[in-house]
Amino acid sequence: MSLGLMFQSGAASAGAVGVSDDALTVISTTGPVGATLPTLAELRTNWARYDGAPDSLAGAARGGTPLETTGPAASWASDAGESASVADPPRLVRQSRVATADDDSPYPEPAHTMSAAECRSGLGSDKKFFIKSRFAVCSGASFTQTWLRNRKPVGASTFGFLAIGTIPKGSRTMNVHYQFVEMQTTGRTGVSTFMITPHVTVPQIWPPTAKKSTGGNVPGAQSFTAIKAQSSRGFQHSMTVAAGQGDGRDDTVFAVYQPSLTMRAGGGWSMGGATSGKPFFLAPRWDNARYLGPGDGAAVMSYTVSMPFSTQSGAPERLAAQHIKDAYSSPASTKPDNPKKDIPGQTADRPLTRLFHDTSRRNANRRAAISACKKYWGDDYAKGGKECDEFPFASTYQGAAQANPKYDPQGKAPKNNFSARPIPKADNGAGGRLMSGFYLKNRIIDGSNDGFLVKVD
Repeated sequence: MSLGLMFQSGAASAGAVGVSDDALTVISTTGPVGATLPTLAELRTNWARYDGAPDSLAGAARGGTPLETTGPAASWASDAGESASVADPPRLVRQSRVATADDDSPYPEPAHTMSAAECRSGLGSDKKFFIKSRFAVCSGASFTQTWLRNRKPVGASTFGFLAIGTIPKGSRTMNVHYQFVEMQTTGRTGVSTFMITPHVTVPQIWPPTAKKSTGGNVPGAQSFTAIKAQSSRGFQHSMTVAAGQGDGRDDTVFAVYQPSLTMRAGGGWSMGGATSGKPFFLAPRWDNARYLGPGDGAAVMSYTVSMPFSTQSGAPERLAAQHIKDAYSSPASTKPDNPKKDIPGQTADRPLTRLFHDTSRRNANRRAAISACKKYWGDDYAKGGKECDEFPFASTYQGAAQANPKYDPQGKAPKNNFSARPIPKADNGAGGRLMSGFYLKNRIIDGSNDGFLVKVD
């Protein structure tokens, strides 16, 4: 991000800092971690263009959240609306023999670790959040300071601030590693007395009665120079919520975990602009859903990820994957007939949601799909070892019975907004095992407070 672009949204001028012309002034701005340090020539050119640059660029009162956020945290932030950078789905573990109903799912264990280098690479030059998995995410922001003498640029400094959240397998503890990166200066600056103080808050938790415990160490104020000398160390913080404090049958607790920092200039420099900053917050969730395993449950990051299906030759779920692909790419050609068919599950703003607790509704989804198979392929649609495959899955609230008045009494759900077709039993079973493993290993829970996408290659 160039200095000129960062100054475009300001209203007040550098002169409004309230200092005499011979004073030393520093103006701070924020942006994605990809902000680059301008040269002195660029500083002077941009400052001339934006003479009287803004001295108040603190931004929104709350840290943002990406569109992939699920649960109550998704609507907590007033400035939500940007997509995160999301890693590709993990490579499936293919069997070297014909799969059977007793085989484990080919869906592998998701990543539970992330390095600072992975975070930085995942954020790229313009993203504020990176999702490696539902157990490894990171948030980041950059802070750039323009140092002025007599209201003319004499130097610049910049640094990135990363918050990397990870959850060990089966754990109820979220660990957050903080790292300062890309600390650079040019020209004359006051970084030796430019103080940076990190902060961690949990401004919201659902339900509000849930009690958290924290660990680790959040350091106090340190100078830019001191932090740069030890920037490879970073610091660690953790948060845990014990089971038995949540809502509903799945004992769920959701939270907003907000990293932030404040900045203060010393040594005779007067500071304006963004004197504080908040990267996108993290949205952890705790549950004790018994269908996801025994024990006291675990934590997960409350973001959508994609269930991978493959149409490639040799993929055991190939025809189930082709069915999904057709339902997305040419929905009007699928059955039942519906020229306006528009099936969700491709984008973060329209995820699929898991249906587990209501067994009768799952069965209703299957009956509606089978009815469509019989209508279009006849009562003997299963001849030759086939089964009626449905998409969205019967295990979702968007399944074939979605528009049934019993489940949609106000008639708002779109009718015939699903696809059904006969496919070989082996492909259907392989798709089911893949789906089950994805649900289990990503801790996908029942209801609208969670969601997932489907990606077909």
